[in-house]
Amino acid sequence: MSKDLLKKLRLGLISFAAIGLLAGCATENNTDEDTMSDDTAMEESVEVKEDVVGIAQGNPDFSILVSALQKAELVETLQGEGPFTVFAPTNAAFEKLLGELDITADELLAQPDLAKVLTYHVVPGKVLAADLTDGMEAETVNGEELMFDLSGDPMVNDSMITQTDIEATNGVVHSIDTVLVPSDFELQEVAE
Repeated sequence: MSKDLLKKLRLGLISFAAIGLLAGCATENNTDEDTMSDDTAMEESVEVKEDVVGIAQGNPDFSILVSALQKAELVETLQGEGPFTVFAPTNAAFEKLLGELDITADELLAQPDLAKVLTYHVVPGKVLAADLTDGMEAETVNGEELMFDLSGDPMVNDSMITQTDIEATNGVVHSIDTVLVPSDFELQEVAE
């Protein structure tokens, strides 16, 4: 998503919220009790109920990521308090990596350094799209840094950020189109 598109989306959401607020104020027969229950219902519909793992599990486009998190025994960690910012590769991103490495999904999931690769996608803290700046660097849970390029389509390293700000109870998820591979990753021969 380009910066202009993100700005337009934010402006549209703000406009939509303002219209809703004005429409609510224009209703003459609202009692305080009615207004309170409407506000509570509105908050409940917006309330985030899934942690970052639940977000991934609820989206079929993250099924390979979920399998990888389970195999690397990171599910419980990412269900923790956080907050975490997860740059989540889609299934297409994993399939692209499998083709580049000329391995199967099972061979990837059997890699001893799988946890290193996955923790390279996680930044401690909650970093929303609006917090990103061009040239910004962020240290990942595995200790290596990610670099952000916002001069065109928003990029993290060589991966395009395709969806932003998927809110979770313990952080935020951003969808990316390429698996981020740390510099110390070495492909190893594994038995399927």
